[in-house]
Amino acid sequence: MRLLSTKLLSANFKDRLIQHGFSLIEYPFIKINPLVHNTTELQEHIIVTSQNAVQLAFNDLTLKPKLEGKNYFCVGEKTKALLEEKGQKVIEMSQNASILASFILKNHRNDSFSFFCGKQRRPEIETNLSLKGIPLYIHEMYETLYTPKVIETEFDGVLFFSPSAVESYFKMNSWKQEMQGFCIGSTTASSLSKYTHDYSTAKAPNENQLLLSIHHYYTHHYAQK
Repeated sequence: MRLLSTKLLSANFKDRLIQHGFSLIEYPFIKINPLVHNTTELQEHIIVTSQNAVQLAFNDLTLKPKLEGKNYFCVGEKTKALLEEKGQKVIEMSQNASILASFILKNHRNDSFSFFCGKQRRPEIETNLSLKGIPLYIHEMYETLYTPKVIETEFDGVLFFSPSAVESYFKMNSWKQEMQGFCIGSTTASSLSKYTHDYSTAKAPNENQLLLSIHHYYTHHYAQK
């Protein structure tokens, strides 16, 4: 089975795919462009929805001391792991922005938050918190740029890791019969559903579950033939 990944994969994940008998080509359909920001005072509670926002914030030598010792609320296991690697306390990790917003509304109605994010982002955090009057101070750390490319090789499956990568892919490519999409999470799947219904979604947004989703699909698919 030939797979296309819409981002560059970790060496470990790539090796595991190959060990399962898949051939693989990687092409990054998006790139991250850091933005100039003017961050002064931060709230005691900080929301972070991506690894990119964490990395860029802590790489800023002026900003980094202000980030130390705060209470973090984040989306995704890898974002949590990166925050903890940097010595920070994660109060809550949710699988997506909607679930995180619900947690904050239930448990932190009287608090205010700084929100580190990308310029292109899901609206759930801002929409839900603003409806309840929870102060939210937004710090846009980066923008996501499309880097589309025509893919001429035939593939059996395509791996998608973000809604932006979905949009970038379809700028120059169509969906061919017999192809299957594999999505890291529900927001990515929602974007792909605009173009095809032939896709699977990992049960949790991590590489282990994505690999299980890929393996399960092809095992089941060929068992039916």
